[in-house]
Amino acid sequence: MRLTSLLALVAVAVAPLASRAEPLDPSPVGRWQTIDDETHRPKSVVRLWQKDGVLYGNIEEIFPEPGKPKDPVCDQCEGALKDKPIVGMMFLWGLRRDGNEWSGGRIVDPENGKIYRCNVQVVSGGMRLKVRGYIGVSLLGRTQYWERVTIDRMPVN
Repeated sequence: MRLTSLLALVAVAVAPLASRAEPLDPSPVGRWQTIDDETHRPKSVVRLWQKDGVLYGNIEEIFPEPGKPKDPVCDQCEGALKDKPIVGMMFLWGLRRDGNEWSGGRIVDPENGKIYRCNVQVVSGGMRLKVRGYIGVSLLGRTQYWERVTIDRMPVN
């Protein structure tokens, strides 16, 4: 009798905690508002999608700073991305699921044209995306946190 009561009490106490836990399999697929890691202002809206187990992303909309071109091109990029419009650009590619993150892919920074290794992880109950771009090893890079775009949370300039 005491054991049954104790188990029932533990179940009641733990139930609220379990409902707040992060989903085991949150998906990075969807629209995200990128946030500048220095100014903390929105920079763009991007769309991530998955095809054959690989994650890709393109830039749908940008929020240029005053005095900057409204339709910029990637003039610092090399190769096929050289002088291509930033809006519509595939900027993220080749990431594959590895546990609770996606890694092994690349991401391009249109501001400087550099291509970095990349991994992403969905956090905060699926509402934020931790994006890490780096050279060589993950210690040599930077992290941004993007916010999921929902109908009630539209991009803010």
